Amino acid sequence: MTDRSPVGVLVHGTTPPDQLVSVCVGIEDAGFGELWLSEDYFFLGGPTSAAMALQATREIPVGIGILSAVVRHPAVTAMEVSTLSLAYPGRLITGIGHGVPFWTRQMGLYPKSPMRSLRAVIETTRALLAGETLTIDDGPFTFDQVSLVHPNPAGVDLYAGVIGPKSLELAGEIADGTVMSVIAAPKYLEYAKQHIAAGAAKAGRDPSTHRIPTFVIYSTDADGDVARAAAREGLAFYLQAVGPTPMTGVYGIHDRLGEILALGDLAAIAEALPEEWVEEFTVSGTPKECVGRIRRFLEAGATSVVLAPFPAERNAEILALTATDVLPHLEEHL
Repeated sequence: MTDRSPVGVLVHGTTPPDQLVSVCVGIEDAGFGELWLSEDYFFLGGPTSAAMALQATREIPVGIGILSAVVRHPAVTAMEVSTLSLAYPGRLITGIGHGVPFWTRQMGLYPKSPMRSLRAVIETTRALLAGETLTIDDGPFTFDQVSLVHPNPAGVDLYAGVIGPKSLELAGEIADGTVMSVIAAPKYLEYAKQHIAAGAAKAGRDPSTHRIPTFVIYSTDADGDVARAAAREGLAFYLQAVGPTPMTGVYGIHDRLGEILALGDLAAIAEALPEEWVEEFTVSGTPKECVGRIRRFLEAGATSVVLAPFPAERNAEILALTATDVLPHLEEHL
């Protein structure tokens, strides 16, 4: 067991690159247990940001959540991961997923078979890191006597970033963990764990070792209504971006969600969201309320809760309040 806090922080992709180092140092110094950087196209580069974070911090694990399986050749992904993991042993977590279809289609990179591509990337990246030489000409990616000059046989944690049931089973089969989206609420986490366990059983893996860091829309304030209003806007943004998925399907709300999304305007969508959705899909409210909500996510199966603060411009203020009024009280009950 680790004595690290089960609460991490997702660094906003809108963070100016020249502020990234100070933000990451502040997160570690405040006592958070994990630091995650997204590669949302076209904001901050995942491996580049991770390199800056690893160099600037001392011990905190740094996760990339997530790299699209189709944006880089897996030999390049393996090279990047090997470089960082050898320079900072035991601290890098790499998430690989399908990628947001809207962004990958912008680059003409949407795969014919997302599942096949994801399996190929995770399996070949792992093989190259282990020191294997690959020659493959019948898959979505071609390798002709490819090997790394600097492999990492000690192993690197490779997580999947997926949502659907078949992808979750694949994650359980081939990945060390699954990065959960910011819409992954407790009921979905229980659903996801079942599919991950089924995939793990197929491969003879122990599902209890599978890590499930869960990103969550987060806002806290002495005035709980202020915090919930900010979280409502964040939830509306993400629901509009991803639409109906299994994360909302497990709650049986797709008909109502469709009606709300049909409003089109983000402000109108935010106003129409039921209060119970804000309470279920976000961690928001007073610090005391947030302690209870973080515990709900952990009890549902999250191995860590990774906070994505809203609004972004209050990031430093929200994290400072969390460090003093949330983390200590959460630890009392764990």
